Amino acid sequence: MNILDKIVAHKKIEVAAAKQNVSYKSLETAEFFKRDVLSFKDFLLDANRTGIIAEFKRKSPSKGIINDKVTVEDVTTGYASAGASALSVLTDTDFFMGKQEDLVRARRANQIPILRKDFMIDEYQLMEAKAWGADVILLIAAILTPAQIQQLASFAKSLGLNVLLEVHNLEELERSINPNLDAIGVNNRNLADFTVSVDTSYQLAEHIPAEFLKISESAISNPETIKQLKKAGFNGFLIGENFMKQADPGMAMKEFVKEL
Repeated sequence: MNILDKIVAHKKIEVAAAKQNVSYKSLETAEFFKRDVLSFKDFLLDANRTGIIAEFKRKSPSKGIINDKVTVEDVTTGYASAGASALSVLTDTDFFMGKQEDLVRARRANQIPILRKDFMIDEYQLMEAKAWGADVILLIAAILTPAQIQQLASFAKSLGLNVLLEVHNLEELERSINPNLDAIGVNNRNLADFTVSVDTSYQLAEHIPAEFLKISESAISNPETIKQLKKAGFNGFLIGENFMKQADPGMAMKEFVKEL
């Protein structure tokens, strides 16, 4: 059983417990459920922004604790003022030290799109995402069947949410594409062994249909890489660890953006 299988097995238990604790009705009456969702596309393509989706992440299964000394408000507002097009906030607790409250607090502090970064396997989690203030949800092709992706993406659209599909290879891409997606993210990290290579993005770029935003995720630590990815047709760049490993992630992003 690889780490991804472990996470998904745990996530099923977690979602079942959440359904017992918080009803659909409670989610529908939550603070942010009825707010107008921000357009992922508009912010990513805004020429005054960087295309960077800046991530708040305390820990990862491969690296352990990255930074657990900073507040979600300080980091995310720092990212936004440095020109982030969107924010990514981890809500998985057991493997990433994230929590619901991180997303809620990021939402209260910012006016740019927020991606709920988690392992989405159930429509209930999309209801949670809307209730907590997310604008974008992540569907990971490696853990979902094409039918599940279709179903979850369609339900996300009914809630007004933007949908980012994450793929790792051509096979996942070809079997997972459907009209309810807004963006396709190429994860440069191999989830089986956690090695990273930005070549994955270059290899898949030409296979992503033009109607979808193209996002490159992970393994981006150099402004030069973003310049090259833009030439290959990418609109967005998800960066977390590179900023979070610094004492002041917002300032780290500001310095990075200067070189763009």
